[in-house]
Amino acid sequence: MKTFLITLAACLPLLAVGASRPNVLMIAIDDQNDWIGCLGGHPQARTPAIDTLARRGTLFTNAHCQSPLCNPSRTSVMTGLRPSTTGIYGLAPWFRTLPEFAGVVTLPQYFVQHGGYHTAMTGKIYHGGSGRSIKGRHIEWQEVGPGASGRPFPPKKLVNTPQPHRLVDWGLFPHKDEDKGDYQVASWAVDFLKRQARSKREGAKASGKPFFLAAGFFLPHVPCYATRKWMDLHPLDQLKLPPVHPGDRSDTPRFSWHLHWKLPEPRLKFLKDAGEWENLTRSYLACTTFIDAQVQRLLDTLRETGLDENTIVVLWSDHGFHIGEKEITGKNTLWDDGTRVPLIFAGPGVKGGQVCDKPAELLDIYPTLLELLDFPANKSLEGHSLLPQLREASAPRKWPAITTHNHDNHGIRTENWRYIRYADGSEELYDMKQDPHEWNNLLSPTRDKPSPSIRARADELAKWIPRQNRKPAPRSAARILTYDRDTGRTVWQGEEIKPGDPIPELK
Repeated sequence: MKTFLITLAACLPLLAVGASRPNVLMIAIDDQNDWIGCLGGHPQARTPAIDTLARRGTLFTNAHCQSPLCNPSRTSVMTGLRPSTTGIYGLAPWFRTLPEFAGVVTLPQYFVQHGGYHTAMTGKIYHGGSGRSIKGRHIEWQEVGPGASGRPFPPKKLVNTPQPHRLVDWGLFPHKDEDKGDYQVASWAVDFLKRQARSKREGAKASGKPFFLAAGFFLPHVPCYATRKWMDLHPLDQLKLPPVHPGDRSDTPRFSWHLHWKLPEPRLKFLKDAGEWENLTRSYLACTTFIDAQVQRLLDTLRETGLDENTIVVLWSDHGFHIGEKEITGKNTLWDDGTRVPLIFAGPGVKGGQVCDKPAELLDIYPTLLELLDFPANKSLEGHSLLPQLREASAPRKWPAITTHNHDNHGIRTENWRYIRYADGSEELYDMKQDPHEWNNLLSPTRDKPSPSIRARADELAKWIPRQNRKPAPRSAARILTYDRDTGRTVWQGEEIKPGDPIPELK
């Protein structure tokens, strides 16, 4: 009897605190660059739902991912650790397979342990099928819905790309919205929200717990298949292509190509030669608009059920995506097109109608939510709370955004500057106010020696490069690049890149 009373007494404060806290709806979008209306990345982007959410809350216009690749980026968001700390740079491994990080308390686990939340996810939050088990040693979520999917697929690829990867495809494909994986993800999330609202109305026991729901959408990740309904919102005869500069890469180090040496995503040269640049641009815009419609379904449900008054909404993407900029398509770069992502907070505790230009990182989501909800601080986190900016967008912030891709390649982004240093020591520096497209590398090896002020600027930014630079974790695979400083040997996915090797697809 005595033991029971002690246990019950210990639970009461947690339940009382948990009941008073807001719910959290986290919306993750895969491969979504800044082609969002409120971010201005493309003049023809149509995202009314996301734009409305931004007006309700605080929009970060200078937010960047930790890595321009799904697995390391999502690992950072959920663990609060940098890729340079975990050594996770590729599409494998799953961090739980590494003994050093097997016991890391992830964001949803922290909500359960310290807030008594009911946690649920659907779609893509971690990479692939990781983190979906609700049994066993490491349970990330208490409830799991449908996984992410690019389905349905046409009988055969629509575009014959140089590397015939099944997912690297795009174009008009007749099918039903209801059959799309992302529509089904949204439907499950809608049902979950309705269940939560109903239980609260009926006074069910479970209603004493707030919820943390994560919904992860697959599009506009390739394959970018869209129906006529969504394509027609972006008429081909009015389409604007992203701005590119002829010979843009002539002032970038050769090592910049090594980060995306041989990838399924084609180069700009292929898009032009095959007449596919317009098609890809239009398909990506159409898929983005489709995802916006799924976001609208979630936000409508919050409003219709009355949950919006006590639900914090966080929307983010794992990294950007090039559609011809810097002469490539895809991700795996340290420029703004590869790193800049939407990041929006809205709901209780967040000042509405704000636009913040301070640098922010996806790594900041974890500590921000903890402080916003008055959780105990997690001292292992490497990000910094954005709560000062959620209260007042102009609040000072000293930290830049730091993106890492493969071992010892880093990009540093401030309000005005981007600095990149590659593993071989080569560098780039861009004045982002004067040169927002990053067309003029102020540290180009083809230029005269930089002025003392430019050199000093680069050296000052270089001080932010993470001191811990772990080499690729055991069993690292898929898009792994290594460089040996002693020998100068560069290896891409097990294949050595020799100094005279021609850049693939640019022969």
